[in-house]
This record gives sequence, structure tokens and C-alpha cells, in this order.
Amino acid sequence: MGAHSEALLVLTTAPDLEVARRLARTLVEARLAACASLMPGLESHYRWEGITESSSEVQLLLKTTRERLPDLEAALGEAHPYEVPELLALPVVGGGGAYLDWLRESVSDARDTQAEGEA
Repeated sequence: MGAHSEALLVLTTAPDLEVARRLARTLVEARLAACASLMPGLESHYRWEGITESSSEVQLLLKTTRERLPDLEAALGEAHPYEVPELLALPVVGGGGAYLDWLRESVSDARDTQAEGEA
């Protein structure tokens, strides 16, 4: 499978910058996201429990791989303050080869990387 087909851009939102930063650090430190870009100033309008709501939020753009998505989803569910956090995974169909290599290496389990080097 090529680097293009395994890379994902994952979208989620947070209620404020403090929470967004905490989520970003948690996911990057756990090697579940290679990078988390925060975009404050988002205004969201949505239906929740039958009522139209609106709120200020921070958009997180998470770069990861298909392999890491299940663990990212589980970690986000545990760490996120929302009952139902946004989680949309979009396939990456192209990109810079060096960047995609870095992304893949950044979310690789350190034990996997070490084992490959020993083989």
C-alpha cells in the first residue's frame, strides 16, 4: 500500500483553545497523530437532542494513518469533553513524499521501528 493511501486527515473540534491544546499534546505524544493543527475562531451550528445549537469551537486537523485511526478514536473518546466528539477521517490522495514518510514514521510505534531495525 502506498503512502498516499494510508495517510488520513482527521477532523475534530474542541470547545476552547485550552482543551484543543491538551488533546493535540495527548495525541501527538501517544504517536496517534504526527501533527495537530489548531484553528481557533470556528463557529459551529448543529442539531443536538432536537435543538438547533451554535457554539464557538477550535477545529483540530490531525494527520495520521489508517493503522493508527482505531487507537486515535479510542484515545479521543477518553480524553474529549464532548459526549459525541466530531471524528471525520478523510483519505489523503496525494502529498509530498518526504512529508508522507515523516507522517508515517511519526505515528509508528517505537517498538515497531526498533524491531524493523533489528531485523
